[in-house]
Order: sequence, then structure tokens, then C-alpha cells
Amino acid sequence: MAETRDLLVEIGTEELPPKALRRLAEAFADGVRAGLAKHDLRHGELRYYATPRRLAVVLRALPVTQGDRVVERRGPALSAAFDDEGNPSKAALGFARSCNVTVDALERLETEQGAWLVCRSVQRGVATRELIPAIVESALSALPVPKRMRWGELRAEFVRPVHWLVLLFGDEVIDAELYGVRAGRETRGHRYHHPAPMYLAEPAVYAPLLETEGHVLADFAARKEAIRGQIVEIARTAGGAAVIDEALLDEVTALVEWPVALLGDFEARFLALPPEPLISTMKGNQKYFHLIDATGKLLPHFITVCNIDSRDPAQVRAGNERVIRPRFSDAAFFWEQDLRQTLEQRVDTLKTVLFQAKLGSVYDKSQRTAALAGEIAAQLGADRALAEQAARLAKCDLLTNMVSEFPELQGLMGRYYAVAEGLPAELAEALDEQYLPRQAGDRLPATATGRALALADKLDTLVGIFAIGQVPSGDKDPYALRRAALGALRIIIECALPLDVEALLKRAAHSYGGVAAAGVADAVFDFMMERLRAYYLDAGIRPDVFEAVLANRPTRPHDFDLRIRAVAVFRDLPEAESLAAANKRIRNLLKQAEGEAAAVVQADQLLEPAERALHQQLSALRDEVSALFDAGDYTAALRRLASLRVAVDVFFDTVMVMTDDAALRRNRIALLAALHGLFSRAADLSRLQ
Repeated sequence: MAETRDLLVEIGTEELPPKALRRLAEAFADGVRAGLAKHDLRHGELRYYATPRRLAVVLRALPVTQGDRVVERRGPALSAAFDDEGNPSKAALGFARSCNVTVDALERLETEQGAWLVCRSVQRGVATRELIPAIVESALSALPVPKRMRWGELRAEFVRPVHWLVLLFGDEVIDAELYGVRAGRETRGHRYHHPAPMYLAEPAVYAPLLETEGHVLADFAARKEAIRGQIVEIARTAGGAAVIDEALLDEVTALVEWPVALLGDFEARFLALPPEPLISTMKGNQKYFHLIDATGKLLPHFITVCNIDSRDPAQVRAGNERVIRPRFSDAAFFWEQDLRQTLEQRVDTLKTVLFQAKLGSVYDKSQRTAALAGEIAAQLGADRALAEQAARLAKCDLLTNMVSEFPELQGLMGRYYAVAEGLPAELAEALDEQYLPRQAGDRLPATATGRALALADKLDTLVGIFAIGQVPSGDKDPYALRRAALGALRIIIECALPLDVEALLKRAAHSYGGVAAAGVADAVFDFMMERLRAYYLDAGIRPDVFEAVLANRPTRPHDFDLRIRAVAVFRDLPEAESLAAANKRIRNLLKQAEGEAAAVVQADQLLEPAERALHQQLSALRDEVSALFDAGDYTAALRRLASLRVAVDVFFDTVMVMTDDAALRRNRIALLAALHGLFSRAADLSRLQ
């Protein structure tokens, strides 16, 4: 059995970017793993470690050397390697020379595809310690770092300056240098609790030694769960529950090496403010976790996670409370000042805020959105005037002190101001719902006014930005048009709204006047269909099902969805394969005989039993199936049409459609056209694979 050793790789740095730490650590581990696999070095467990000051991996049971490999080079075919007398050809002699052997030493490889000369040789494995430095350097170079930096006189670049490097293979140090630092066997403990170097005898002691002596919990996942446990217990003791945002928890985990959670308090008078600005301050500025009671109401407490085990935690707590007080006082001042002016009083000021240089001000956008929102509300049977009013007020909170300080609260603060003014509850809710969905999987507007406003706002933006040629390309999408398109589609589909998105886009384009040239609405519609394709692929819908429905170009997304669901069900029926093939054949015949079909099928000209049977069954189903299609019950309609499979199969087996008799041919084409027209009410089934 091959000799193996454990391997420790640690790169010590200045504080790494906290929001990227976990991603960097996972990418580093993946890079090392891939590098070892490339060199055919199999190993045992690989664990990564990550703290603000280090990235590390520990591998178990890594072979000391690569295994020997049999290398096979294929030469000329036997037919070209020897002449009729069995003498080697120039090709065989040249191949043997390139392998540094004689022709007699070459072997023969025979397969079903042919026979060749081959040269087989054994390539001795390289010592693993010689491969490790390049593997580590390659893994570090490939880290997803958006901006690297240099330090000192080095030309090498990394995410942060490097201060120490450990490359420990078993009990031996691998001699190497990276980023100007020579590899050793000494790590560093906590910056304050244990700043002195610590000797590592072997990789296995790495994490335990850091924890017991160095005051460092090196394992990211373990540190994260330790923090979570402390937060939960402190919140329970304080009589509440901590709201633990996973992204914030990851960030805090990346900020500390020795986590110590502490409870802090703030003045209860601040609870009179909307809770979101307070929460935003605690999470965004201070990296605190807030507490709520059993009803979800904010409590006057917070939990902070320190990177030091202080001998005087009361001072640490007081310092955090002292820092947050002026921030909350600012929020209270902003709230009081903002309430001195109504949303309506801010409308004219929107004229001074630019939406886009070529598309005018936010005021202009609000007026366009109001007209479109009113139209949508009317189509939904909602209050048109309320939707128009909501659209005119929708962007007014952008002018408030609170949103200026907390931009992420736009819309939400508009709702609070509207409620404070005594505006209708649905209008107030719509001001927040206009931005929904904010990201993938987010909730959708619940009110009719909110849906109308959200759709109008998104469609207006899409049309306007397309009109000035700022179409998303590659990763560039500065106006978040992809998100706007998918958000609008989700609202219409998942809220089952009977809206024609193509007609709405044309209405939006009309509001722009000469800015939106002809064809802009069509371009936006096609763009939205591509977003819809991704939406259904993510939902597990097969591409051919989507293509079958798209071929009919339905312009109502909810209707599109009903068709998609129906065709997906139809595709799994036992009759589907035969009928899809028949539809493809019918489509080709209709194209071939374009313009030849009779106006209607003449029953007395149906001579063959199979065509009479198909006509009778089709006639019996037509009214029922048409009614189902008209009602949008595509699934039931296609199930009923599936019963025609036998009649269709027999027809194509026994009837010559393109007969020389012109009258018979036109009649049979008319029959197929009627059949194809009925199936096509749902989708172009010929596109099913």
C-alpha cells in the first residue's frame, strides 16, 4: 500500500473581505482538489478553514508520490506499417524512433475500428511535495477576487497582503515561496489573545491547537454555528427571539476568530419609529442582530458579536450602545422632518430628479406610469383612479430624508408616510408593492392596485430603456431589465391576471411618443419571452414544450402558462408521440399543398373508410373541444383530442393524401387542415420531441 501523509496549506493575510470569505475559502478548496485530481493524486477527507486572517485546507491520506502511469502512444495502422513482405515501412520506423525503441519492441493494438502499432511505456510518478507549490499557487490565482492588490515591491497580486505561509506535508515543511513569503510550520493565533507564532508538529494538530491555545475557531461552519447558538441563548434569556439573517450571520462569522456575543439595549422611545430604519441601521451599519417578541414586534435590544473575550464586557456593551444611539436619533429626526410635507406636496419636485437623460425626469415617468397603471387597473376590474394616484405618488419617498439615508427602504417608507397621512390602505400598500418581486422567489403584490402599479412601472422602464438602445448584453444590465421582465411575467402568471402583455407594451410605447420607434414593443416582447424560457426551464418544463407553445406566440402570459401546463401533461400521454409525429406530417403536407385546401370538408367526397371515420370523430369532438379551448381548459381539450390517435394513425396508414385526383386531394387537405387547426389552438405539437 502506498505511503500517505496529511497535508496542511495555510495562507495568512491581513483581514480578508468578510462578504467574500466563505466563497474564497470554498473556491480555494475546490482549486486544490482540482489540482490534485489533475495530477491523479487521490486523497482522503479535505476540509477547509477560513477566518478573517487566513485561508487553509487540511487533506488526509495524500500519497507521498504519484502512482506510476502506463503511457500509450498510438502509431500508424498495421496496414501502413508493413509492406507485403512484412518489412517495416518508413512510417513504422519513424514512429519507433520517436519512441526511442526498435520496431520489434512496439506492440499491436486491435479493436473493432482497426489495428495499429502502439508504444507502451511506464512513466514514473513524481514526488507529491514537488507538485504541491504549483497546485497551491494555481488555486490561489484562480480565486474569484474582483480586485487584487500589490504591496511592498512585489509584482505578485493577491486579495490582501500575505504575512505567513504554511506548507506542511506530514511532519516536513515543503520548501516553497509564494507572494514573497517562505513556507514554514508556524501559524498565528488571535491578533490580541495570542499574537505570537505557534509551532505546528503535523497537520492534524492545526485546528485543535488554534482553538485551545490560539483563541481561534478556524472552522468557518463550526464558528458560524457557535455564533448562532450564542445568539439564540442570549435572545431567549432576554425574553425574545433573535432574527438571524443568514447573509448577516455569514458576514459576522467572517469578521471574528473568537466570537463572543453580547446583549445591548437602546431606548424604548425609538420603538415609536417604523422598525425598518432601526433594523437597517443595526444590520447594515453595526452588524447587530435584532430581537422581536412573540408577535413579531421589535424589542429594544440587540446582540453584537465581538472578536475578543473582554475582561470588562460591560464596557464593550456600553460602547456599542453609545455608537447606535446617535444613529437612531438621526432616524427619529428624519422621520419627524419628513412628516412635515405630504407625498402630494413632493410631486412637483420630482421634475428636478432625472430618470434617464434621454427619457426625462422621474416626474415624467410617474405620469406615464399613472396612465398605464390606470389602464391595467381598469382591465383587472380595480379602482382606476386609485391606481393612477398611487403611480403619481409612487416615487415621492425618494425625496425624503429617510430614503436618502436608507435607499433600500424606498417604497416601504412611502407606505409608512401614506398611512401617516391617512391615505387609503390599498394605496399605501401599493407604494411598497411597486418594487415586488425584488429578487428571485420574492413575494408578489397582493393588492390589485399594487399589481397594476408594479406592472406599469416595470413595463414603462423596459420600453423606455429599449427605446434608447440600452439593451442588456452579457453580464451588463445596469437598469435591471431582466429582473423587471421576469418580475412582470411572474405577477401576471402567478396572480392569474388576464392581461395581454403585448398590448400593454404598445400602450407604454405610445406614451413615449417619438422616443419609442416602431418595433420597440415587439423587441421588448421577444426579450420577455426569453426570460419566460428561463423561468420554465427552472421550473422543470422541457424546452420542446416551451417551443411548442411559443410557436403560437400567445401574448397573454397567464394563457401561455395554461398552455404550457397542458402540453406538458399531453406530452406524457401514451398517444402523444404518435400525434406529435402526425402533426409534423400534417404541417409538412399543408405547406406542400399551400392554397389547395377546399373551403370546407365535403363529407360526400370522403371515399375511404379511414377518412370518413376521422371526419366523423373530429366533427363529434369539434364543438366540445372548442368550448374547452375558449374556456382556457387546454389540458382537458388536449386529452379529448388524444382520443383521435387511432383514427389519425389509420388515416395515414391507408389514405393517400396527395392523390392525382385534385378534388379528392383538396378535400383531404381540408380535413387535415381542420384537424391541425384544432390541435393548434393549444400549441404547435409538431415541435414536441
